[in-house]
Amino acid sequence: MREPNKNGGFWNNLRQGGMPSAIASMKGGETAHQTAQQMAYIRSLMREKRRPEVLRTPLSELETVIFDLETTGFSHQHGDEIMSFGAIKVVGENIKEDECFYTLVNCQTTIPDDITRLTGITEEMTGSAPSLIDGLHNFMSFVGQNVLVAHASSHDKAFLNAALWKTSKVQLTHRVLDTMMLARWLEPQRSNYTLDELLNVHEIPVRGRHNALEDAKMTAQLWVAYLREISERGQVDTLGDLYAYLSRT
Repeated sequence: MREPNKNGGFWNNLRQGGMPSAIASMKGGETAHQTAQQMAYIRSLMREKRRPEVLRTPLSELETVIFDLETTGFSHQHGDEIMSFGAIKVVGENIKEDECFYTLVNCQTTIPDDITRLTGITEEMTGSAPSLIDGLHNFMSFVGQNVLVAHASSHDKAFLNAALWKTSKVQLTHRVLDTMMLARWLEPQRSNYTLDELLNVHEIPVRGRHNALEDAKMTAQLWVAYLREISERGQVDTLGDLYAYLSRT
């Protein structure tokens, strides 16, 4: 989708933290101002260039945010939406247990019964949750400019991009690493690379599966397990080295 012309009054107003009067009148003054500030922050964060120097960062020092989303289904193109964000920070092989993020989101679509059974999330729970722009703003504030990591990241990245475009008309510019890709490189003999399978293989206890934060925590343990294996192999030192090896898989 092509981004609208940003030279007009709407975009200039938005960059400065404002909001057009028509939208403000619908949302209410204070809420509209807060939303405009959130949109402006997200847009400014996405405009920041990827720092090339991060590619020289040793994996032992790399600052990452391991994240997971729970969604109402598998296709944002057909109206499925994010229900919750979960994330945890990891520096090198050190999982920061006290630096976590979790929020439900007031999704504007029906939650199917099978999704409720899988995740435990009900429409009553999301009905009183923060709006998408609130949840997204808080999540991106937690992430900052850190490298993102997820398992089977294409799903999460697609929904994150859809949410960013819906709320702020931007696309994700962060680097995103995928533990599934690491598994395919490090363990090419496997036929199954689901999170459940890899957690079992690496003897990582399964707790609260399909809760965004708990899944992020378990993925963080898997990420650290792979970092240790990479270190033992002695072939990869930096993030740039890792990208080079993954590009060959």
